[in-house]
Amino acid sequence: MEEKELIIKIQEGDINAFRILVDNHKNLVWHIVLRMVSRQDDAEDLCQDIFLHIFKNIRSFKGNSKLSTWIGSIAYHVCIDFLRKKGKEKIIYTDQLPEKNKNSAPINPIIGSMDRAHLKTMVHHIVNQLPVQYRTVITLYHLEGCSYKEITEITGMPDGTVKSYISRARDMIREQVIHCIPDIQPVLFDAND
Repeated sequence: MEEKELIIKIQEGDINAFRILVDNHKNLVWHIVLRMVSRQDDAEDLCQDIFLHIFKNIRSFKGNSKLSTWIGSIAYHVCIDFLRKKGKEKIIYTDQLPEKNKNSAPINPIIGSMDRAHLKTMVHHIVNQLPVQYRTVITLYHLEGCSYKEITEITGMPDGTVKSYISRARDMIREQVIHCIPDIQPVLFDAND
């Protein structure tokens, strides 16, 4: 079923069409919510709230952007509201890098014995420690494959800020990986040469 047809059916109240929408976009919503909120029980509740919000407001979707961008924007803004209400995390938009966490210890300093699964787990752990705006844009860009323009539409951040946050998030991740696995630094720099 094409996106336009799906939207029309949902706007007419077709629950099965809405189930298709949920199936098609649940990973996008889950990635945004879990990266922003971090606690699984809060994330599950928010995902339900987001899809309920989408169902109630599908008539307001005008098709000026991709449906996934509209859904991502709703997910992002619902999470921002949740974080502000709960006071769980200050939402500060800045071009300044946060101070390093002095308490973070290396996870596994032996690169030779590290497998891809362990490295992936470590990187996800590092991403979860980033400030919310950094982990959100890096997730949208790398996990969801969103363009800069789509991330700008989802978050409402200026294009330059999105690019800056993605670049800074990568730098912070690289710095933490090097901190956790000092032996990886020559490998990272050899790959760039």
